Amino acid sequence: MNQTRQIGLSLGADHCWPACYEAIVQKLDLRLPLGGDTVDFAVERVRVEPFDLAQKSKYDLVLDRITHWFPTTREWVKKIAIDGTYVLNNPWMIQSAEKHTTYAAMLRLGFPIPKTVLLPPKEYPDEGDTQIAIRRYNKLFSLEKTGEAVGYPLFMKPYDGGAWRGVSKVDDPAALHKSYNESGKQVMHLQKAVDGWDLFVRAIGIGPQVNCIKYDPAAPLHGRYVVDFDFMDASGWRTMQRYARVINAFFNWDYNSCEALRANGTFHPIDFANACPDSQVTSLHYHFPWTVRSLVAWSLFAAYTKRKPRINPNWQPYFDIADTDLPFEEKLERYDVLAREYFDAERFDEFRATHLRHLDEVCVEFFRTDAAKQIVREKVAMLFPKHEVEEFTEHFYGLVQFWCKTESDRIGKIG
Repeated sequence: MNQTRQIGLSLGADHCWPACYEAIVQKLDLRLPLGGDTVDFAVERVRVEPFDLAQKSKYDLVLDRITHWFPTTREWVKKIAIDGTYVLNNPWMIQSAEKHTTYAAMLRLGFPIPKTVLLPPKEYPDEGDTQIAIRRYNKLFSLEKTGEAVGYPLFMKPYDGGAWRGVSKVDDPAALHKSYNESGKQVMHLQKAVDGWDLFVRAIGIGPQVNCIKYDPAAPLHGRYVVDFDFMDASGWRTMQRYARVINAFFNWDYNSCEALRANGTFHPIDFANACPDSQVTSLHYHFPWTVRSLVAWSLFAAYTKRKPRINPNWQPYFDIADTDLPFEEKLERYDVLAREYFDAERFDEFRATHLRHLDEVCVEFFRTDAAKQIVREKVAMLFPKHEVEEFTEHFYGLVQFWCKTESDRIGKIG
């Protein structure tokens, strides 16, 4: 008997990764044994339309990239998750766990997060009982003393964050007042800057898979993800991979990125609630094929095994470890055991080795094609002026070819 696993791609402005994802799944043309049956996979793009709350979802898995800002799809995705559809990412946790929640939770686990303070908004809407509540219960505070308690330099940023929105570097009380006055009705964090940092790392986690990338926030968007292979030692790689995997498992996220700054040998996480991490070839370039391949591998595994969504998080085992007297590094190691169990990492590795053993070669073959180059060109044309399209198509596609070369070398060594 044949079983078809239905995978839906819930998209917004994404173009390049979905096109590559679809092409690679098609090229794999999988027919996997399961008991006495055979499992294949069908991929389609989700359309937005009215939906009956009693109607069951036809999808086994949905890879979502829009619910963080599009309410109609968010409510549909929340509904299908209740019915048992596995969603990357869990919409319940994305909606409830904004930047503020993630800082509070990881501080509870002992992560070395810079000192962070939540400020009441500068302005309030004049509606309902808001003004009465403010007069009765808002305590007057000194913004300057709060800034001094956090320590300069610091960053002011929205408590719910997103795409560097509203972030300002503050060096003194005058700048603090200016940034606060400009924040309006937004609820803001003050976060101490990491002094003397020498490395910025962004770790992309997809299921149990984690890719650590050197990051340059001062570069143009297309140059921030640096191509570098020797920027951390083995201990640094292990720490950053554990950071990303633990955070994602803790919040039941499948696809997220974790930013951290290294100072005096310690990695300080500063941003790790990214419901829609960079996935475009125009930002990831060399690192783009790894991302697409990892999305393919994890989503096929989750669909094949009919992985069930966890609507409610299970935080107590992490808190039990946090409440011990162990050094943080030992706690992190134990957190990672829980994270790997959550992601069923050993079973995933077995699935990849058994059923996706040709995935690496298929990806290299695809990303060398004219079809892949055309996808890159189409994405570039969406973002760059017409006279720069060919130049940047060659630039990004060239970096993709560099990945193909290094990946081919790696596969050859393994083989």
